[in-house]
Amino acid sequence: MADTTYHQRRDALETYFDRTAVEAWAKLTSEAPVSGVRATVRAGRDKLRETFLSWLPSYMGGEAVLDAGCGAGQLAFAMAARGAHVEAVDLSPTLLDLAAERAPKDLPGTVRFRAGDMLDASAGPVDRVVAMDSVIHYGPEDMTAMIAALAGRARTSVMFSFAPRTPLLTVMHAAGKLFPKSDRAPAIVPISEQGLRRRIGAHPGLQDWRIGRTVRIDSFFYISQAMELVRR
Repeated sequence: MADTTYHQRRDALETYFDRTAVEAWAKLTSEAPVSGVRATVRAGRDKLRETFLSWLPSYMGGEAVLDAGCGAGQLAFAMAARGAHVEAVDLSPTLLDLAAERAPKDLPGTVRFRAGDMLDASAGPVDRVVAMDSVIHYGPEDMTAMIAALAGRARTSVMFSFAPRTPLLTVMHAAGKLFPKSDRAPAIVPISEQGLRRRIGAHPGLQDWRIGRTVRIDSFFYISQAMELVRR
């Protein structure tokens, strides 16, 4: 994927997660006390992670999974606890170091961390792809192309989240209120579910896929929607 806007946004995200706000995200993804906006974001992300896990088999022994944008590794560890072999990719080496420090011992499966672009397909095909809040900062065209690129590696399913266009979410992000200015992430780009469905249906790289389950997560300041693609 060589689109200029994609690379510009990806580079901004790398700077944010690896330098600007790494301490805030390290705390957000831990069990340390947080308050205010971050408490609602943590609760929402926990619920989204639980949703993805509820869509996965309780036993994943031998399955290869790409965790695209794995952050501090919480979802990757949960899948490895079910026996999966997880390729956990993130732009931020600092967050990956944190994830490695937090890795549980004696997991039935494995987690292999890699710093870099989650669209790099050099590691070959996997059974499933999970992208938790990994495409939400990109415009509709780039987002759809990213989903198609991830689907190109998957044998059975792709699960991802997007920011649904709602009045509250649109106002929040237009006003820039999600995080304090000092560690605010590059803007999240809301998209309507109907619009995303149309784009997925029309994309030539997604003709072998259909939309499966979808669930909206609403935790006040955190609004996200989980969606599943399954191979036809």
